[in-house]
Amino acid sequence: MFDAEVPKDDIDKSIQELKEQYIDKEYSFEIIKSADGFQFMTKPAYQASIGILLKHQSKKRLSNSALETLSIIAYKQPVTKTEVEQIRGVNCDYSIQKLLDKGLVVITGKSNTIGRPLIYGTSDFFMEYFGINDISELPTLKDLPGEENIIGENSAE
Repeated sequence: MFDAEVPKDDIDKSIQELKEQYIDKEYSFEIIKSADGFQFMTKPAYQASIGILLKHQSKKRLSNSALETLSIIAYKQPVTKTEVEQIRGVNCDYSIQKLLDKGLVVITGKSNTIGRPLIYGTSDFFMEYFGINDISELPTLKDLPGEENIIGENSAE
């Protein structure tokens, strides 16, 4: 549409000016860096009020199987459906389709293996939804709280 190039420094300066402007209590939102871009987000002080208005959407939660499938795709991407099913031990057709429908997962290509299966990865919406800028920001095993009991150990001993 417009064939003018804008220097990155000018864009960064404008974003910074907007961020400073929206700090004022008059505004219920702020600009946050998210998913390799910027997004207008509700300020924490207004979250409860906005949450009440959007409560009906919270009923559309992911099932446990969809969450398991999503986490496998997020941590192992790029990954095929067969690889996800080998890890989960069950068919993942439905879960993957639901994740595609919700826009959390995208098809990133085709594998060069026999049958050329589709390869899946997380989407930009996944990054926005979970408030991360890069997949490396996902928690690692050491970030998660330890379990009191480990499978195979007798807690009575």
